[in-house]
Amino acid sequence: MHIHVNGKNIEITDAIKAYVKEKIGKVAARYDQIQGIDVVLTVIKNPSAEGKHIAELTCKTNSGTIHSEEAAESMYASIDLLADKFARQITKFKDKNIASSKESIRNVVETAEEETEEV
Repeated sequence: MHIHVNGKNIEITDAIKAYVKEKIGKVAARYDQIQGIDVVLTVIKNPSAEGKHIAELTCKTNSGTIHSEEAAESMYASIDLLADKFARQITKFKDKNIASSKESIRNVVETAEEETEEV
């Protein structure tokens, strides 16, 4: 799994890159179907704008994509909020995939049992 960090209107330092990889990497380790994660960090330079630091995440998995976006007054705060939101989303996504796979297995077993009872 690769975590790509890009920036708009901000220079991505090694410290920010390491912080993103640490926070997002902990969450991504929970789900083994992740193919790649793209993180875009943006700074809005308008003085009247609230939530000037925006962190966006796009996660590609074997069965779909997950997109998250958070804004805060500091870049580290927006990364923390993004990691929390991504953790909730990946847990929901994982549970949904597990439930659908169990459901399909259950249908196959029930169908096989019905066929053996008819014979």
